[in-house]
Amino acid sequence: MSDFAHRLPLDQVRDGDRIDLAADESQRRSIVARLGLLSLDRLEAHAVLARDGHKLRATGRLKASLEQSCVATGEPVPAHLDEAFELLFVPEPKGGRADEEVELGEGDLDTVFHDGSAVDLGGAVIGTLALALGPYPRSAGADAALKEAGVMTEEEASPFAALAALKEKLGK
Repeated sequence: MSDFAHRLPLDQVRDGDRIDLAADESQRRSIVARLGLLSLDRLEAHAVLARDGHKLRATGRLKASLEQSCVATGEPVPAHLDEAFELLFVPEPKGGRADEEVELGEGDLDTVFHDGSAVDLGGAVIGTLALALGPYPRSAGADAALKEAGVMTEEEASPFAALAALKEKLGK
């Protein structure tokens, strides 16, 4: 069960159903802890469902207002997300071993397995939120803090910068 669980029984889903989700304060606190955020002031998702037998497609938008911690300074970095998503819920593959890997192609990246009776749209929205977050959030003071700590920029650390420094050292 996820922090933002919204289980939709497959036998009650009709093609064209519209679902609107909004995380309450308790759910937002739980998501903050789970994703390592500083805060989550808003999380909403709106989706239209399309059903094809045991497959369910959810197409919609995720909107969030949050703060992440700067990777260099730890300062809050505000973010406002407005992400389109398209999720395909399919039955879990039958057979195979529990430790067997399932190979997914590029078109399957937003595929979520379900147990055959219900899908957890809220859990899938949290997964979409996690993927939409900036992997290395930086505050305005991040570059100065990194420079002070002796961390080189990409340009300074490149092989070409090393060759230029060697050329300068050799006086050519």
